[in-house]
Amino acid sequence: MKKYLGSCAVAAILLATAGVASARDQIKIVGSSTVFPYTQAVAEEFANKTGKPAPVVESTGTGGGFKAFCGGVGEDFADITGASRAIKESEVKLCAGNGVTDITEALIGYDGLSVAVSRSNTGDWNLTKAQIFQALAAQLPDGKGGLVANPNKKWSDIDKSLPDVNIVAFGPPPTSGTRDAFVELVMHPGCEKTAGMADLKKADEKKYTEACSRMRQDGPFIEAGENDNLIVQRLESDPNSVGIFGYSFLYENEDKLKDIKIEGVEASFETIKDGSYPVSRPLFIYVKNAHRDVIPGLKEFLEEYTSKSSMGEDGYLAERGLTPLDESKRAEVEKAVMEAKKIGS
Repeated sequence: MKKYLGSCAVAAILLATAGVASARDQIKIVGSSTVFPYTQAVAEEFANKTGKPAPVVESTGTGGGFKAFCGGVGEDFADITGASRAIKESEVKLCAGNGVTDITEALIGYDGLSVAVSRSNTGDWNLTKAQIFQALAAQLPDGKGGLVANPNKKWSDIDKSLPDVNIVAFGPPPTSGTRDAFVELVMHPGCEKTAGMADLKKADEKKYTEACSRMRQDGPFIEAGENDNLIVQRLESDPNSVGIFGYSFLYENEDKLKDIKIEGVEASFETIKDGSYPVSRPLFIYVKNAHRDVIPGLKEFLEEYTSKSSMGEDGYLAERGLTPLDESKRAEVEKAVMEAKKIGS
């Protein structure tokens, strides 16, 4: 009864804001640039199969997606958001503060974070997390228990075995889940393995944590926005520069880009799935359940998204670069989504 009344209330909001006798006729989706191509593929398949309008899918970044998704209930707010990390407690609270209290989380698969160069680069790159941290961190240990602005200008400044070229790295902005994942999966472990950081941690853990997370802003690290295609263009124009993005994007651009090994391991579907690639992450979509019975086609879209033909090991999302779940896990996710399982329940 409560669920029915809640749906009626949402319908009333939607109808009032629309000022017409029917709710918005297109599903509205925001979120991660990494999840975007998968959601777009499902949107196209959904439209082809059902004849319904294709959902509007916008690439806003994970943080921007949660901000829009959690803005409220009603026609002006997104029905689904994609995320390249799990929702934060602060975002759950933001949602709740705006009346978005019934959300379903769906793990759709996995992605690796790639560091790549143009195919015109002839070097055989292999970087450790510590070397990446020492290239891209804002500050490094000064050898006296403190920190100094990162002095490394070339990769060879870090290790003579690395290329004698300027450090130029194009990466995601702070609003991106890719940035969050890169800091967590690469910068933090690299920081931990950098000489002098253990002493700083003992002396001042807050300062240590900040130093492990801050990207340099003096030129070598360049925020390239949420459009990964721009990174490809920049790597092609400067073969010595590197780009940071999801493996799926590298997979789609293998004719232009090549992978840099991390800790000696190449990114691939196999290494991401078996856990041997050291920089991998889960991908999600989040559903606003209050919209299910109001927005036309939303239930059918979710059914298509979580189906075996979409998310399965031989599904069309795997063909686009998603590292899929095994079948038992996919079926578990499908069941939870179709039953509108609420986060925390």
